[in-house]
Amino acid sequence: MAVRAIIFDLDGTLADTEELHFEAFNAVLTQRAIEISRPDYFSRLIGYDDRDCFGLLLREHRMATDATKIAELIAQKTSLYQAMIAERQVLFPGADEFVRRCACRFPLALVTGALRTETEMILQKARLLELFAAIVTAEDVEHGKPSPDGFDAALGRLGYILPPHSALVAGECVVVEDTPAGIEAARRAGMRVLAVAQTVAESELLAADLIRPSLAETDLDEILRLLAGLG
Repeated sequence: MAVRAIIFDLDGTLADTEELHFEAFNAVLTQRAIEISRPDYFSRLIGYDDRDCFGLLLREHRMATDATKIAELIAQKTSLYQAMIAERQVLFPGADEFVRRCACRFPLALVTGALRTETEMILQKARLLELFAAIVTAEDVEHGKPSPDGFDAALGRLGYILPPHSALVAGECVVVEDTPAGIEAARRAGMRVLAVAQTVAESELLAADLIRPSLAETDLDEILRLLAGLG
């Protein structure tokens, strides 16, 4: 099945921001006597959006998980995180070039567990925002990754910009992800997956169709040839 669209994740895939998320989560949680270890975050919690991550940790510590409390924590974390990225260029080396190469040939979407303000701040600074035909953020879905909701939404939005006589189907989309949760979400949506081992070990990404060490070391033409050969 030919590739007709490419869908990117943001944190850990295009942007080297997972360490910043980790620091912001801990800054908020330590005020409530909760601390996340680095191994726990990068092996278990990475890939979850703020709502699901806070909810899970509060439940594990037998604390209230009502919507008001979680919204308060998200607001605190958002303020800290946005201050961190405001003055930084956070894209991985080669990420902007790879996105531009893809945009010359395919419509692009982005599906992220980040908030829209954070997402647009990063993409605007990198001058990539206008290259994405659809952006699905944490506010747009009821369930974050590993639920397929975000990818299902992106498929629907991309379908509007492609010829109406040839509807876009999930198998024609390639998702670029960096976490097991993201890979699972894309798989559940029926899409193919290119994983980049930029934030977790390659051994944790084996459910993807293809794995590369980074976007800087990824050749788009090679990826397309290999995916065509997989059938």
